[in-house]
Amino acid sequence: MYLRELVESATTVWGRSGGQAVRKYRCTTGSRKGRVVAKAATCNAPINVKARQTAKKTRAATKSQAAAKSRRTKRTNPTSKRVARINKTVHRTKNKRRTRSGRGRKI
Repeated sequence: MYLRELVESATTVWGRSGGQAVRKYRCTTGSRKGRVVAKAATCNAPINVKARQTAKKTRAATKSQAAAKSRRTKRTNPTSKRVARINKTVHRTKNKRRTRSGRGRKI
């Protein structure tokens, strides 16, 4: 764990930006907990209420379209596959270090 992760309250993950894999941050505390963002400082930034309401309406209206597009992208885009594989290996090694004698029992 890095010092910036403690200060910013975010862990690093890999994500897609355009056609390439880039480093992103998953917020671990606050109102954006669990969200993947481009900058760690965004996790603690104030919320724009108007933008949040508009986004909520848009998501509600286009939920099925977005889900279909997301499934297709994750299945076919080479960058998405690469990002998924990188994140899996990163999280697998973190979990492996936390188990006792490698048998899956948590310490």
